[in-house]
This record gives sequence, C-alpha cells and structure tokens, in this order.
Amino acid sequence: MSVSYRLGSIDVAVISDGVYSQDAGAVFGLVPRVMWEPFAGPLDERHRLTLALNSLLLRSGGRLILIETGVGDKPGTARRQASAASEGNLLDGLAGLGVRPEEIDVVINTHLHADHCGWNTRIVDGVPQPTFANAEYLVMRDEWEAALDPDERTRATYLEPNLKPIEESGRLRLVEGETRVTAEVTILPCPGHSAGHATVVLSSGGETGVYTGDLVQMAVQLERTAWVSAFDILPLVSMRTKKALVEKAIDDQSLLICCHLPFPGGGRMTRNAEGYRKWTPVAPES
Repeated sequence: MSVSYRLGSIDVAVISDGVYSQDAGAVFGLVPRVMWEPFAGPLDERHRLTLALNSLLLRSGGRLILIETGVGDKPGTARRQASAASEGNLLDGLAGLGVRPEEIDVVINTHLHADHCGWNTRIVDGVPQPTFANAEYLVMRDEWEAALDPDERTRATYLEPNLKPIEESGRLRLVEGETRVTAEVTILPCPGHSAGHATVVLSSGGETGVYTGDLVQMAVQLERTAWVSAFDILPLVSMRTKKALVEKAIDDQSLLICCHLPFPGGGRMTRNAEGYRKWTPVAPES
C-alpha cells in the first residue's frame, strides 16, 4: 500500500509496512490515563494502541532513497507485534511502485529500534543479509554505537540481525551532525527518543517536509510539549527537540510525515486563535 505527497518537484511516496501494537501506557509515558485516553482511540484486549509503520520513498539527485524500513519479516523479531506481512509489507509496497530492492541507492534509518529497521536485512539460506544489496545505509554514529552496546533497557529493541550484516557487507555509512544526502535531502540530529535519533528534512521548490521518525507516536504529542513516550531515553531533551522542530515547522509551513500516525501520516502544524498548536492531517496527492 502506498500513496504520494508532492513536495516541490519531489514525489514522496509513503509505503505501509502494516501496523504495530504498542502498550498505550508506554506510548504516553507519565501522562495520566484520564488525560490521554480521549486521544488514544480503541485499545485491544491487551490495552495496546495500533500504530502505523510509514516509510518514505523518493528520488532526489538521481538517487532512489528509502527512509525507514519498518519491522521486516524475520521470525521472532518485531513482526510478532505487527500485522501479518500479508496485510502490510514494505517490499510489496515497493513492488507496487515498480521498484526492486536492488534498485534502492540509499537507505536512511532515523534510529535503529526494531520497528524502524527490520527490512534492513532478510534471511537468505538461513543467514541475515542486506535486503537492499546495492544501497548505502546511513545511520547516525551515536545511534549505531548505542545499538551495538545496548543496556538493560534497550537490548530488546536493538537486534543484531538488523544491524551486523549491514556493517559486514561494507554498505554502512555512519554520519555525524547535520548531513546533506542530496541538495534536497538532509539528515538532522533530533535527540531525545534516543541520543542518536535523527529526522530527515526534505526541501524542494521553496517547500519543506520533515519525516519525524519516533519524535512522536500520536498527533497529540505534537500539540503538547510535555507529552512524551516512556520509550524516550532522554525525555527532557526530547521535549526541547520536539518543541523546536514543531515551532520551525509552523513557521515554515512544513509538511510533517510521521512514522506511527495513521497511514499515510502527513499533516501540518498551525496555531489556533489562542496560540495553541494544532495538528491537521493533509490528504495525499494520490
């Protein structure tokens, strides 16, 4: 499943890798249930929210770029918390656009939690290998180092089969600070969810867009600075990062595309008459 937004001269395809179930209390962190429940939507029998898994595909500077790779299909990994691959599958979405995995030139991971980099690799003859065999995989150096040396809190989401085959293949490129991928695509450090978390800024024809990674999981978190996830390793940093990004997005009238908001996850932030921030979904072009 895929749809497209137009950003200047770029067609930005949003591809679904299905949906992902996550504990509602963890998504809303320290926010009391009586406050978050009106914004959560239906919960399943295990009190879990349904979150989207939205990846982006675009062509820029002659390069075919994939941003984020969902949960993947490896047994015993994040797919166990997600819809069946037959109900939402990144590779099927690419195929629907006429794109083969070997045609991808660049893969950008905003961070390396298991629901964001699962299709980085696939099992071939019993061994995990890079799915996008000809791509350069771009990851923030701080994030990579944290993923290879996880602590008690993070080891359940930093999974070696998603990571080591990329390094061993020689396809890994670690980046530091603000990094220009093409004239229209920039990786921007946005710490908080993890120390090495990043967003991806798109700029074309005087228009800007931001792929937010795991800056938020629910739209209300864009509107309320203090509402951050329990998964944010650095919550106070996350608040500052989010506030700065949202304020700039309002000033620039940027299109925000959010990984976990309902497919396709695009919208804009504005201020209402009282000065409060407001999220408004934007329909795709196709």
